[in-house]
Amino acid sequence: MSDTDTPARPRAVLADDERLMREQLRARLAEVWPELDIVAEAKNGLEAVDMVAQHRPDIVFLDIRMPGLTGVDAARQIAQLPPREGHDDEWLPEIVFITAYDQYAVEAFEQGVADYVLKPAERERLQLTALRLRQRLDARRRGEDAPDAPAQPLQQLLHQLSARLNPGAAPRYLQWIQANVGSTIQMVAVDEVLFFVSDEKYTRVQTAQVEALIRKPIKELVDELDPQQFWQIHRSTLVNVKAIAGVTRDFRGRQIVSVRGHPEKLEVSRSYAGLFKGM
Repeated sequence: MSDTDTPARPRAVLADDERLMREQLRARLAEVWPELDIVAEAKNGLEAVDMVAQHRPDIVFLDIRMPGLTGVDAARQIAQLPPREGHDDEWLPEIVFITAYDQYAVEAFEQGVADYVLKPAERERLQLTALRLRQRLDARRRGEDAPDAPAQPLQQLLHQLSARLNPGAAPRYLQWIQANVGSTIQMVAVDEVLFFVSDEKYTRVQTAQVEALIRKPIKELVDELDPQQFWQIHRSTLVNVKAIAGVTRDFRGRQIVSVRGHPEKLEVSRSYAGLFKGM
């Protein structure tokens, strides 16, 4: 293999409000994964989002409980960061949560959507995490789906974790959307929406009968819609699960969603390809 064929070292951002935990995790990662380059450290969730936006790492280690913005809320914002100028939307870092509370962790994280590290970080568990991350990053470089690509959407995991962190706060999802249809404003029932597609300024709301526009971006809708009902399949697209008629692959190998009651085909970006395993 020539030098030009050598893959770049994987890059990571660490976020934990405890300095000693960051130092310990950095030291343990150096033992089990010496090729990993820690490009930045953050002391809270807001810093974590800023650091990730600046460095665009391959991996983000997020403490679940941080001041200002929890690790879960930081992950939501990171998942919706816009692509770098001149790049497509394929960039989405692998998320690893750091937690002292394994009651939040094991069942949800073992789904494979995100990995986790329990405090204090143990060498054996970090070795498993490093192995999983290497496999996923290698699959990305080859343009393939990861061997353990998750069947559960990332936003579902984040909603579950948020509910466990705030058990008294029941989520309230959108039921109606006020949208522009031609020159009129109409109330559109969320249950009737087949999909949402955003461009730079507007989001198109598509039902079987109506095409409407709203000024709300996908990154806001993701948090306001029931993640069991609407899956994000692309940085700019949410689709009603009940409206999915089938999934095929095009000549580039990309997954394409067919929608019941509408001729439009929706592209699935590789970051969300695990939703349709086996296709």
